Amino acid sequence: MYPAELVMPMKAELTDNGFEELLTPAKVDETLSKAGTTLVMINSVCGCSAGTARPGVLMAVATSEKKPDRLTTSFAGFDGDAVKQIRTHLLPYPPSSPAIALFKDGQLVHFIERHMIEGRSAQLIATNLLAAFDEYC
Repeated sequence: MYPAELVMPMKAELTDNGFEELLTPAKVDETLSKAGTTLVMINSVCGCSAGTARPGVLMAVATSEKKPDRLTTSFAGFDGDAVKQIRTHLLPYPPSSPAIALFKDGQLVHFIERHMIEGRSAQLIATNLLAAFDEYC
């Protein structure tokens, strides 16, 4: 578990921009079972999360005409039980953080794993998400 004083500013980067925290397994299941689209950002303390994942997600949400119905986030290494439950919905993909998932009507329809984030720009991540939003939202 990471200390709260380290994690809270990184959480706030998303929650201050309209992302709802998924903090319990029950909240994860309840949210992902809803009709419509749900974007899930598994947040992380790593540099690729700060440098490209969070900025890319925020850029996509801010610039897209089509947006997910719900914007959500959980923090790996901090919101442990919630992240573990999210990962059950991401199978057969292995655990990954950061990671970005788009669900439609409870089904995973688009997933960006850590290896697809590392070494890529925030703009490239945003472009990837914009295409997914256009297709599924």
